[in-house]
Amino acid sequence: MLFWVSHNLLCFFLLTYLTDIALSSYHIKFIMTKSFRTFLKHTAKDYYNQSVNPPVVRASTIIFKTMNELRKTQAKGKKNPIGGHFDYGRQGTSTTFILQQMLKKMEDCYHVFLTPTGFGSVFLSFFSIVRPGDEILVADPVYYPTRLLTQDFLKSFDVKTVFYDPHDLNTLKSKITKKTKLIYVESPGSNSFEFQDLSKIVSIAKKYKLFSVIDNTWATPYFLKPIKLGFDMSIVSATKYYSGHSDVMGGSLAVNKRVFKHVQKANKITGLRLGPDDAYLIIRGLRTLDIRLDKHQENAKKVANFLSKNKKIKLLYPYKKGTYNYKMWNKYYSGASGLMGLKIKSKNKKSVLKFVNSLKLFGYGYSWGGFESLALQQEFRELGNRNYLVLAKDEHLVRLHIGLEDPRDLIEDLRKAIKFIK
Repeated sequence: MLFWVSHNLLCFFLLTYLTDIALSSYHIKFIMTKSFRTFLKHTAKDYYNQSVNPPVVRASTIIFKTMNELRKTQAKGKKNPIGGHFDYGRQGTSTTFILQQMLKKMEDCYHVFLTPTGFGSVFLSFFSIVRPGDEILVADPVYYPTRLLTQDFLKSFDVKTVFYDPHDLNTLKSKITKKTKLIYVESPGSNSFEFQDLSKIVSIAKKYKLFSVIDNTWATPYFLKPIKLGFDMSIVSATKYYSGHSDVMGGSLAVNKRVFKHVQKANKITGLRLGPDDAYLIIRGLRTLDIRLDKHQENAKKVANFLSKNKKIKLLYPYKKGTYNYKMWNKYYSGASGLMGLKIKSKNKKSVLKFVNSLKLFGYGYSWGGFESLALQQEFRELGNRNYLVLAKDEHLVRLHIGLEDPRDLIEDLRKAIKFIK
C-alpha cells in the first residue's frame, strides 16, 4: 500500500538507538526504531512512575529547592530553548514536553509548539511572521475562520491578503510583490478538497525568499511531512486525528530552524500553550494513530467506491487513479484520511438536505477525525466567500467524515438515504 512508502522513507531518518531523557524527577525513555508504528507504541514510557504513558503534571508554580537551582534552570533554558527546562507553568510541564518530543520525531522537524486549539496554531503562524504593511498570499479554499482572520482581522492591522487559485499557481506567482511576506497553504482545500502542487509552492517561496506555512490536518505527518518537503511551518489540529476521540482541543505548529526564534518569541508573548490534561489525552491518542488512520482510509475507499456509482454524485476524494485531484495527491501523499467531499447535482436543494438528514449512522456536527462518522451540508458559512470556487445553481456540497464503523453498515445507511436526492 502507498502509505508504506512514506513509512520506509521515515525509517532512513530514524536511527536505531535508545535515548534516556531526564525530566525533573522523571525518567522518560524515547525509543527510536525503524518503524513509525513501533515508535508510536513504545516511545515515552515512564520508568520512574512505572507507567506506559507519562503522568499528567499540572503546575502553575515550578518549585525549586534553592534559588541557585532556579537560576541554573533558567540558564539551561536560554542555552537550550528546546530542551524542556521550565521555571514557570505557562512554559509547560514534563507532560507537554513529552508530547512535543513525540511530535518532533513524527514531523521530522526542528521543534513543535503546542497550542490550546488547532486555530491557535493558525494564528500563531501569522502572528510570528506578519507585520503591518506586509502582504500575504493565501490559498482560496482555506478553513473559514482562517479566511476571516486573514481577509478581515489582519486587514485592520494594515496587512493585505491576496487569495490564489489552488489549481493555477500562476495566480500565486503573479501576485507576489516587494511587500509579500508569506504563503499560506491548506491542502487539501477546506470542504472543496483541492490538492496543490506543494513542491512548486515551496520552490516559489524559496525563490522570492518568502515564508511558507501549510495546514496539514487532513493528512497529519503519517501521510505527509511538510517540513521535509521544504515548508517553514506545518499546522495540525490535534483536535482531529491526533486525539481521535472527539473530546480534546489542541493544536501543533511544527517549525524548521529558520523560523524557530520568530515563533518562540510570539508564543511567549501570546501565552498560547496547551494544558497538560489535553496533552496527556493527545499522547494516548497517538498510540493508535496509525491503526485508526489506516482504518479510516480503508473505510473511506469502500464508501467512495459505492458513492462513485451514483451519477448525481461527484466525489472530491482521491480514491483511485483518474478521480478528482488524484494526480497531485498521489505525487505527495502516502495515504488518504477519512474526510471527503461530495458534489451533488440536484435542482432540488431540499432533497439534498433530506439525504443528509436521513442518515442514521452519521452524526451532524463540526470538527472531524473521531471514531464516529459525520455528515454536514455545506452552506456559505462553511465555504466563505471564495474567489475561485464556482458552483452551478444545481450543485451542492456535502462533507462526510468516514469513521471506524463497519463500512458495510455505512454503505447501507447511505444507500437508503441517497434515494431522496431528486
